[in-house]
Amino acid sequence: DIADIVRGKDLYLGDKKEKDRLQSTLKRIFQKIYDNLNDIKAKTYYNSDTPDFYKLREDWWELNRLDVWKAITCNAQGNTYFRGTCSNDTTSAKGHCQCIDGTVPTNFDYVPQYLR
Repeated sequence: DIADIVRGKDLYLGDKKEKDRLQSTLKRIFQKIYDNLNDIKAKTYYNSDTPDFYKLREDWWELNRLDVWKAITCNAQGNTYFRGTCSNDTTSAKGHCQCIDGTVPTNFDYVPQYLR
């Protein structure tokens, strides 16, 4: 899934060239993010993370996952992606891209891929 891809933890076993190309692209993207960091402490913190930037990827995902989720799901045709996933299955997200309280149902975000 997207979280695992961004964080470099994807278990994709398909085309190795495709996976390598994706990882190369992600490395370039996170290199640009790293290069544009203005805070010396942040740059120092992530300096040991090169060339893969796994810490930066993890932190970026943590900060942006809700926006990514909304971008992907809020425009889903008829919001068909959602099932009863809010409030321990007592409040449905059907037809909406978030729960009544404003949270998005990312309940599988940190479940290891092989368990999904």
